[in-house]
Amino acid sequence: MASKSADAPANPRGIPKAPFVEKVEEYIATRADVEPALRKFQEMISKYQFMEVNTQRRALSLKDKIPDIQKTLDTVRFLKLRKDSNEPFETNFELNDTLYAKAKVKAGEEVYLWLGANVMLSYPIDEAEELLKGKLAAAKESLSNCEEDLDFLREQITTLEVNTARIYNWEVSQKRKEKEAAGAGASKS
Repeated sequence: MASKSADAPANPRGIPKAPFVEKVEEYIATRADVEPALRKFQEMISKYQFMEVNTQRRALSLKDKIPDIQKTLDTVRFLKLRKDSNEPFETNFELNDTLYAKAKVKAGEEVYLWLGANVMLSYPIDEAEELLKGKLAAAKESLSNCEEDLDFLREQITTLEVNTARIYNWEVSQKRKEKEAAGAGASKS
């Protein structure tokens, strides 16, 4: 079996590109090389599928987080507009997914942001807005990268499946040729 272990090209996040077997005869020297090649491709397919599942999970998580970040950013911007007003305003705020409470709120100079892991920090409104804008941009960029990676991974899985089929078909044709040669040799005797 020919070895092609040069530095394999990869996508921008380091996922390696699957090799494409253009000429099976050059990749597989003998029928004995078929099984190891098929095992290698099957192992690579499993690795790509594992990466695909993890990337899908990360994308779903980001799709959940982006609307929350956007909603928090919109709220901070609203409070920023109201911070010079001395009049409190009435609002409904979310306690739970389906539970809201009414409250009179006077906009101040700072907001409290829930960072997760039972941590809440106080930020000046302008700093909170910048932080949330940065987090939103990073989350959108990360989601875009996930979607790009998913497309890349699907392409690599398809390439490896095509390679597997081509090598398998090559082996079948070699067996057929050997049978024909053995049959022709037996008929000559």
